[in-house]
Amino acid sequence: QVHLVESGGGSVQAGGSLRLSCEAPTDSYNSACMAWFRQAPGKEREAVATSSGGIDWIAYAEFAKGRFTISRDNTRKMLYLQMNSLKPEDTAMYYCAADLAHAICGGLPKASAFTDWGQGTQVTVSS
Repeated sequence: QVHLVESGGGSVQAGGSLRLSCEAPTDSYNSACMAWFRQAPGKEREAVATSSGGIDWIAYAEFAKGRFTISRDNTRKMLYLQMNSLKPEDTAMYYCAADLAHAICGGLPKASAFTDWGQGTQVTVSS
């Protein structure tokens, strides 16, 4: 199901920054496990970061640690991904995802654990 709407992608040079946004349709997403995934051409979709609903429990993929920050604004039903020090290997389609059945993400679940997705926003990093 496609209920989420991402924005903020674009083209930047290596070392640059982008902030991705994801808008949820209802308040029910505020208590859900939400995540950012990415998929590069020819590669599997991989988790970037997750944010559990209702508690301060965040997890990052190794490649994202120290460079990316996931955050939520429940008053606006928004999920964000601040990406700094971008590298060409970060080039991918980035997706927002939600698991309404679970509040706790428990780390970095596989894409199959998420039922709600956005259509994606393209991030291209040039060297």
